[in-house]
Amino acid sequence: MGGLAIILFVLIFILILKGYPVALTLGGVSTLFALILMIAVPGSIRIGDFYLLPPRFMGTLNNTMLMAVPLFIFMGIMLEKSGLAESLLDTMSNLFGEIKGGLAISVIIVGALLAASTGIVGATVVTMGVISLPLMLKRGYKPELATGVIASSGTLGQIIPPSVVLILLADQIGANSTGVSQVDVGTIFKAAILPGLFLVLAYILYVLVISRMHPDWAPSMSREEIQKSRGNGFGKKVFKAFVLPMLLIVAVLGSILKGIASPTEAAAVGAFGASLLTILEGKFNLKILNDVMRQTMRLTAMVFLILLGATTFTLVFRTLGGDDFLVQLVESSNLSALGFLCIVMIVMFISGFFIDFIEIIFIFIPVVTPIFNVYEVDMLWVAILMAINLQTSFLTPPFGFSLFYLKGVAPPEITSSQLYKGIIPFIIIQIVCIALLILFPSLIYLLK
Repeated sequence: MGGLAIILFVLIFILILKGYPVALTLGGVSTLFALILMIAVPGSIRIGDFYLLPPRFMGTLNNTMLMAVPLFIFMGIMLEKSGLAESLLDTMSNLFGEIKGGLAISVIIVGALLAASTGIVGATVVTMGVISLPLMLKRGYKPELATGVIASSGTLGQIIPPSVVLILLADQIGANSTGVSQVDVGTIFKAAILPGLFLVLAYILYVLVISRMHPDWAPSMSREEIQKSRGNGFGKKVFKAFVLPMLLIVAVLGSILKGIASPTEAAAVGAFGASLLTILEGKFNLKILNDVMRQTMRLTAMVFLILLGATTFTLVFRTLGGDDFLVQLVESSNLSALGFLCIVMIVMFISGFFIDFIEIIFIFIPVVTPIFNVYEVDMLWVAILMAINLQTSFLTPPFGFSLFYLKGVAPPEITSSQLYKGIIPFIIIQIVCIALLILFPSLIYLLK
């Protein structure tokens, strides 16, 4: 029966690679597979096993932790409409303009601030692509460097909290863990802060080094241009550009990390704060509100539909003994915990070339978590490694979504080849970050 569960897993993976809808493939194929086995192999699946699905569905829908997902999505989309990114980029480029690579550093810092404010990759990449890419090209930046910086910094919302990826990882690991290690949203947010900041610093260091080695790749702004752009009232502009988003970040993340509010309550504060920021920027109207709510509803429905399909898959997979089969297989192979972790990381990395991070979470986590539990591996550490790994899925061709987002708003002269070449150094940086966290796992506990 365990072997049949593995066949189910492989079949679903192949169908998803062929482009079939993820939610319907997970739920539909699992149900059909189970019904066929009921007839072909009596006793393998009982009709009573399906009675477990409704309470599992309702348990998923009633999970208060997952209520934070639509609220954080609403916050991110509303902030996109507020014009915050444009204000931050303009201010930061004036602050760092005299440094070689200063504009690229500004994009990275703004990407980090937007990640801590929104967590929505698509909105961040598109906004920065529209605003900063033409400016970087006009200033003489090498197209590969400009596109690589924008695409990679736009994905920081995957690892810097508040992040939908971290929420979904906490939910799935918590649902499939046997209590070896506690993983909740507040804990995983706290653990992700230092790795996220390390990535930001690594990106900036790369830009500083490459701009020194190749000054013509990232020219600095002239002093006259900087003085002209600063002008009168620059201090007030800096204050307004930084203080308002920082207040929102402190209100959301600070309340979670200090235990003042739950992630769901903090997400509600963030949604309200984002709306307030949009009002203060003079961008709020009923059309904007309607658009934000529609996009939030669409994205939330997609996430929960995939989650319900994943619940069906997990039930059938475990009823067939797939988790026990894999545990026995790994134990008989005498594979070490580190060896198994490396295999999981490599498979997830390769999967990111072809399928979305949400699909990877809902397909892989229920399968590998029981094995990590047997090894008694700290799942908080594994979750952070997975989050950084999943971040690369936005950057790896041919289906890296950040590359698609950026290509869609880039000038016609920017080719796909330039996008792919530009992103390679940043993927290497992320792989190095994963390797360092594997070698020094204590880094994620410094803020615990």
